[in-house]
Amino acid sequence: MAKLVQDLMHKGVITCPSDASLGRVALLLTKHHTHALIVADQADQPLGIISDFDLLAGEWLSVDDESLNTMRKLTARDLMTSPIETVTADTSVETAAKRMAEKTIHRMLVTEAGKPVGIISISNFVANIAEQEPVKRQTVGDVMSDTFLVCREDTTVISASRTMTQAGWRSIVVVNAKGKLLGFITGRDLVHLAGKEVDENLKVSQCMNRKIITIDINSSLQQAADLMIQNHRHRVVVIDTNDLDSFPLGILSSFDIVAEMARPESIWQR
Repeated sequence: MAKLVQDLMHKGVITCPSDASLGRVALLLTKHHTHALIVADQADQPLGIISDFDLLAGEWLSVDDESLNTMRKLTARDLMTSPIETVTADTSVETAAKRMAEKTIHRMLVTEAGKPVGIISISNFVANIAEQEPVKRQTVGDVMSDTFLVCREDTTVISASRTMTQAGWRSIVVVNAKGKLLGFITGRDLVHLAGKEVDENLKVSQCMNRKIITIDINSSLQQAADLMIQNHRHRVVVIDTNDLDSFPLGILSSFDIVAEMARPESIWQR
């Protein structure tokens, strides 16, 4: 029997008022270990959605005292995305995954009888994949993104944030002068800086995540999904385990797996 969105969604929604400061949004995101909040002033009347990536965009804009003061006055309403993409609870998982892949979004608000009842995100899809019995699927190398952002360890946080925002990407792989993998930096690693004046000399090496989760290029998608769930990660770095000091081969994100689910020839579409 085909699974429905209501079978996988996170029940309930975490909200913030539209006049919440960006600092308050950052605190709520961290407290609830989530990537986004629903902006709402009244129950059952969502106005928009604000994510950690939205905060990142606001952060790198604050490059001088004037823009920093302007940024500090911004609220959730100013940076939220509206209208919110919604999906009904009785929509099939395959249809929801296809919509998210086509629209390049990470989550949708789930409604029932016109009222919000939960959130369906890429992480929910990945968790479901991890629960499946092993079946024949493609390898990590077939699905990974072999084009990705990379920077040196001495790159400034402001420069890295600007690059991530301009490229529309959520992470940068950090390497040393010889190309050896040292870590990566994501929007979540920078959220704690929101609302503060960032030192122009602050380096990514001081903020990056050094707990690198890697996977061999020949591993299965099942193994990748399991690894993401076990480590609560949205992405893993793809390497050649026969040459651990070599430059990273690619990035596999939870979105790459969702895109695979949406392909016509995927087992999810049969």
